Amino acid sequence: MTSAQVDQEHGGDGSVGGGEGYQRGLGARQIQMIAIGGAIGTGLFLGAGKAIAKAGPSLILAYAIAGLVIFFIMRALGELLMYRPVSGSFSEYAREFVGPFAGFVTGWTYWLFWVVTGITEVTAAATYMTYWWDIPQWISALVFTVVLYGANLISVKLFGEIEFWFSMVKVTAIIGMILICAGILTLGFSDAGDTATVAHLWNQGGFFPNGIGSTLMTLQIVMFAFLAVELVGVTAGESKDPKTVLPKAINTVPWRIAVFYVGALIMILSVVPWTEFQPGVSPFVAAFEKMGLGVGAAIVNFVVLTAALSSCNSGMYSTGRMLRDLALNGQGPKAFTKLTRSGIPLVGTTFSAALMLVGVWINYIAPGRAFEYVVSFATISGMWAWIMILVCQIRYRAKANRGELPESSFKAPGAPWTSWFALAFIGMVIVMMGIDEGARVSLYCAPLWGLLLGVSYLVLKSRDPEGAAFTKRP
Repeated sequence: MTSAQVDQEHGGDGSVGGGEGYQRGLGARQIQMIAIGGAIGTGLFLGAGKAIAKAGPSLILAYAIAGLVIFFIMRALGELLMYRPVSGSFSEYAREFVGPFAGFVTGWTYWLFWVVTGITEVTAAATYMTYWWDIPQWISALVFTVVLYGANLISVKLFGEIEFWFSMVKVTAIIGMILICAGILTLGFSDAGDTATVAHLWNQGGFFPNGIGSTLMTLQIVMFAFLAVELVGVTAGESKDPKTVLPKAINTVPWRIAVFYVGALIMILSVVPWTEFQPGVSPFVAAFEKMGLGVGAAIVNFVVLTAALSSCNSGMYSTGRMLRDLALNGQGPKAFTKLTRSGIPLVGTTFSAALMLVGVWINYIAPGRAFEYVVSFATISGMWAWIMILVCQIRYRAKANRGELPESSFKAPGAPWTSWFALAFIGMVIVMMGIDEGARVSLYCAPLWGLLLGVSYLVLKSRDPEGAAFTKRP
């Protein structure tokens, strides 16, 4: 199949059926910040506290290796996006290169991932609010959910603008924190100035203070921190110039990880020994408090609050579009296909936001463990999208090499071996989750979710066995 044939089949703009009805309202500036912001969220700002307590300085190495795997995944996604940029890309590629059932499972699972992630993020945001005010977490969670839902109903341009400024706050704050820590290490100011030293990375029990096994057990938290970097794939259908903007955004992944994860953790753990951090407390807020910079701690708490709201905002955005993609392909209720005049999938976004209110209930009955309850399932459901991206890229590359499909203008370097390596790494993370008693619950839930999807798929197929939704693309 030639490039022209692909465009004719899927629409000249890369969208299914010649146009999905969305408005291409996301510019280069917004796409870049969405890509950057996707790499900085609650997994780093809050989850890293538990990971530091468990692994010590070796967490830096865990983030570096996992970051390399994430780059392989993103380049695999980039190769697919340049072959055919579509909204709802993960399920579309799974449907094309694996089969209709894989597309069905991927679309619904990625939707569930963002619903659960939205619950996780409003939970984190509600936790951060208790830093200033002693108010019930469920009230904050409710307010945040309603406000972000309202913002997502206005226009995709507003979503992009909100996400741009959320991401700008996060980026500026982390760079500022790195510079402050560098100043403390070189100039010795603040309460931590006399004790700050890079030697903290190996003097407090060694680089692997609790053994390599403990470091491996943190991989679930580490991978959760990187979930959402693939969001640029969902924006493909609403990008003004996807074939120019998306590769640039994806190629920023290595330096984002090097600066915002590896660099930030090296600085924090050099200024404050890893033994000073506690699970459930943001290491960034705790670090400023240890330095005696109370105002800085309050500012950082505001930053981590915006990080959580940013991720929840992304969840609101993506869920409605995933549901609409499924409905357009006959794998979801037709009501989800409706768009407002401004191009917003109203019904799907509303349905998803309503389910996110479960987070309010969780924060009401178990405010102390709400974050822990949902993070594991978010990780396993999010990693399914990564698995599908890698599998589809491997199959696409094989077809392109045989001349059956046009070659992508943005090939993944080292593929398919890098894709196979990434799949093996994800498999290891899943094994680690099975060993971890706290994370194991997500592996119990996954088969139940799979069974529900399997039954639903059979019911839909029985109603329209010859429909396009249940036949594999050529």
